[in-house]
Amino acid sequence: MADSATADGRSGRQQDGHGTGEGAGGRSDGQAARARLIVEGMTCAACVARVERALTRTPGVLAAAVNLAAGTARVDYLPGSVTPQQLAEVVRSAGYGAQVAGEQGPDAERQARQREIAGLRRRFILAAALSLPLLLAMVGHVVHAGGPIWALLHNGWFQWALATPVQFGPGWMFYRDAYHSLRGRSANMSVLVAVGTTAAYLYSAAAVLWGRRLGIEGLYFETSAVLITLILLGKLLEALAKGRTSEAIRRLLDLQPPTARVLRGGREVEIPAAAVAVGDVVIVRPGERIPVDGVVIEGRSTVDESMLTGESLPVEKNPGDQVVGASINRHGTLKFRATRVGRDTTLARIARLVEEAQGSKAPIQRLADVISGYFVPAVLAAAALTFVGWYAATGDLTRSLLTMTAVLVIACPCALGLATPTAIMVGTGKGAEHGILFRGGEHLERAQHLTTVVFDKTGTLTRGEPRLTDVIAAGDTPAAQLLELAA
Repeated sequence: MADSATADGRSGRQQDGHGTGEGAGGRSDGQAARARLIVEGMTCAACVARVERALTRTPGVLAAAVNLAAGTARVDYLPGSVTPQQLAEVVRSAGYGAQVAGEQGPDAERQARQREIAGLRRRFILAAALSLPLLLAMVGHVVHAGGPIWALLHNGWFQWALATPVQFGPGWMFYRDAYHSLRGRSANMSVLVAVGTTAAYLYSAAAVLWGRRLGIEGLYFETSAVLITLILLGKLLEALAKGRTSEAIRRLLDLQPPTARVLRGGREVEIPAAAVAVGDVVIVRPGERIPVDGVVIEGRSTVDESMLTGESLPVEKNPGDQVVGASINRHGTLKFRATRVGRDTTLARIARLVEEAQGSKAPIQRLADVISGYFVPAVLAAAALTFVGWYAATGDLTRSLLTMTAVLVIACPCALGLATPTAIMVGTGKGAEHGILFRGGEHLERAQHLTTVVFDKTGTLTRGEPRLTDVIAAGDTPAAQLLELAA
């Protein structure tokens, strides 16, 4: 009798765990260091270019890479010339919120994203509530509705009262961002939003105040208010999507147990895993996860390292053997001496590798960044030419202004600058969930040309547990009888 097992499961995680980004002030090579900043308030590729330009112009900065989808900046710098805190101040002076990653605790990035989502949600709800009557008024014009309610909705002063809080409340973020962008001698998507909605708003306000004198009648308050509402909705959905793409890293780090049992003063003490120091003697009982990397000094056991290697069978551990944080101790009690803790553990380095891959730029993204640098000025020029051309051809100020606004409105969404980094984040995050690590966006982009994938061993392609797939009986023995005997 023989049985065979299939090799159709998941691929194992990369074992070497080489991390490339060392976080705030971490060593990057012999002289340079690398800082990772959390950047808030970026809206498009032009924002990325402005933050990168501000950082690279700072004395002591060797290189800077900003990721719009992740809301982070990775900066290589000379420690003697500038500090991570000063780099964060440079970003803040450019008009964005910034803090050093890890400076406010391990959950600072998640908290920053939650603040962003909460703020956008509040703005969107307020804008939607005030824009809905304006939208109904527009529908009323189309269906020629009458009555006191529709008369109120069509009243210019009532529409102005509704549109103003939207324009300068939830919409104020676009004015602020446009100001910082223009002050930095660049133009981003917020400039388009601010110009387009302001044109519609001011035209309508002029129609309310001096419409008869100027010979204009149409009101377009709903254009500016609804546009701001829809863009806020898009930004809220983008923020929610970006939050989901970072959960793969969170799930990786959650594999590490929150506490560890160490020997202090000759007795066992339970402390947070983050407080374990190199050289501490850690005790792990059967069924517990190993909190940090180390070397066994006492005890024998088997350890499930499938989360790291993909191997389904536990590995025997004896004194002198290495153990890896987040793996599971199966049978005996182990005492080991911690050798790598905190950001230096294998698990943390793997998570950092995924973060670096999510923040890296693929070649196609660098092309998109170049194009986006000219995109907004080109759109503004096209809108101005549209206005001049329509006014010269028709002499109709209203139609000319509306066509100019349409050009600005249509160009507002920044899919060019957001789609590629978001795709890289989602791709690397989903790969990490299934045990596949990409070292950067360039490798993810090149993967489309793969024709053959070669694995060095079948042990990394298992379900993590044995499974009977075939029963082959020797001679003339029926398979059913063989199963009865085995049972």
